[in-house]
Amino acid sequence: MDASPDRRAVEQSWRSRGFSCGLWVDPPGQVWEGYTHSVDELLMIVEGELELEMQGRTFRPKVGEEVLIPAHVRHSVRNVGGTTARWLYGYKT
Repeated sequence: MDASPDRRAVEQSWRSRGFSCGLWVDPPGQVWEGYTHSVDELLMIVEGELELEMQGRTFRPKVGEEVLIPAHVRHSVRNVGGTTARWLYGYKT
């Protein structure tokens, strides 16, 4: 099992790079399809398993792996694990 990232350290890093940082919690099976944002977004799994789809690719980032979702890119996030997923997200401010 991967160790959870240090949320305070992630938040400090993201804020120093001009991003917000919040925690999102999804129940098993939650699906967010076809979203776009007007600014860059960062995402990092803290607990659970997510599948991310964007730019014609589908992948499963590991716990603690930072993912950049560029502004205006259509993306989907799915909780594909059998447990609650917790993930950090931040928008360029």
